[in-house]
Amino acid sequence: MNILALETTDRTGGVAVAHDGEVLLEIGLAEDVRSAQSLAPSIRELLDRVGWQPADVDLVAVTVGPGSFTGLRIGVATAKAFAYAVGAEVLGADTHEVLAWPCPPEVSHLHTVVDAQRGQVAARRFQRGDVRGLIPQGDSELTDLDAWLASLRPGASVTGPMLSRIASRIPASVHTLAAELWRPRAGNVARLAHRQYSAGRRDDLWRLVPVYTRLSAAEEKARHHGGPPG
Repeated sequence: MNILALETTDRTGGVAVAHDGEVLLEIGLAEDVRSAQSLAPSIRELLDRVGWQPADVDLVAVTVGPGSFTGLRIGVATAKAFAYAVGAEVLGADTHEVLAWPCPPEVSHLHTVVDAQRGQVAARRFQRGDVRGLIPQGDSELTDLDAWLASLRPGASVTGPMLSRIASRIPASVHTLAAELWRPRAGNVARLAHRQYSAGRRDDLWRLVPVYTRLSAAEEKARHHGGPPG
């Protein structure tokens, strides 16, 4: 199975291609250009470099959140449009699960954390299971940053893009994963998607949507005033 993976939940996104779970090539999106402008050219470059035609893609995998409102919308819309155009299937990947994928095997308890803005974070817990590796313990939760920091227990490990801002506030008794593991990677989106697809998971092209931690500021303002966002 040929997989095209898109990761646009943060400012530094990327794209990757994989065959049967083995990543063939991964490239990062230009950091000085918006995802809306860089994503399509990056996909074209990626396919050209591995010698694939768009129709060679069997599955398009994309992170669906939590993450940046704009990034998620662009990533999911691009994934759906590409899949529809070439007749491929589509699979949405949870950002927390993508972050947990490269976690070292010695880690038994992991917390993933994503910036939710306004002093809050989207957090999820994982525990080492059987051959499936880290298993989610509940859903992603929206919580105040201070409350999340206070909830961390000695011996646990943490990862996530939010650490680039708060690593110094992590308690000394909590292990912080290596900085190169803090951000979700397109290659890990591909690996996770391959495992989940092989296990029988499927997504509906028409129903796949971003998973937001909250309404956008415009939507919250519109709801407060009783009208649609402008």
